[in-house]
Amino acid sequence: MPSMPRNDPRQYDDLAGEWWRRGGHFELLHWLAEARAQLIPPAPSAGALLVDAGCGGGLLAPHVAGKGYRHVGVDLRSSGLRHAAARGMTAVRGDVTALPLATGSAEVVAAGEILEHVTDLPGTVAELCRVLKPGGLLVVDTVNDNPLSRFVTVTLGELIGLAPVGLHDPALFVDPRRLTAECASHGVRLKVRGARPSVPGLIRWLGPRPRPDSRPLGRIVPTRSTAVLYQGSGRKAEEYA
Repeated sequence: MPSMPRNDPRQYDDLAGEWWRRGGHFELLHWLAEARAQLIPPAPSAGALLVDAGCGGGLLAPHVAGKGYRHVGVDLRSSGLRHAAARGMTAVRGDVTALPLATGSAEVVAAGEILEHVTDLPGTVAELCRVLKPGGLLVVDTVNDNPLSRFVTVTLGELIGLAPVGLHDPALFVDPRRLTAECASHGVRLKVRGARPSVPGLIRWLGPRPRPDSRPLGRIVPTRSTAVLYQGSGRKAEEYA
């Protein structure tokens, strides 16, 4: 993996066994998926469409399984989609910059830990908002673009095992002001809040203590500061039909 360029999607094929390994490289993504699901209300009607953009191994699936949605996950890598399908999702291979879904078809669009990996942020946001129906909900979480977030996520994160080496390109990190402006241009008024991992969870994950037999090892908690991680949610204006 170190020989690949930073942010190369092929790394996820090498890491495919980590998606559901407790305490593995993707442990923190499980906590983020649970926190993302908390922003998603029950489906307003049976079978309403929830689009999971950049779904990876389907980590959101167990947290929304009882909410009544038809859960469709879109991702580039077949290795992750196999895990997603095994968790009951409809897994579709595709690019978040060209979602293979009809305009205005989704009640909810979730984009978790994907925006800091795309090379075309405006095009990606446009697609997320395109498939969202008027009045529908967009839910995101991503990494801020500043020296602190680059240090925590890349320099320190890779050193202590919070993130696999080379998985992130800090040049792609996303300033929340830029993201809210992009969303607003497509009719979604995004509200953001900071988020961070719980300290006891980090100790259980990275420390020497025996790991519990079941999830979760930790969780994501809200914080005032958006300096490193942040969540966002907002509804598409009705006039953007």
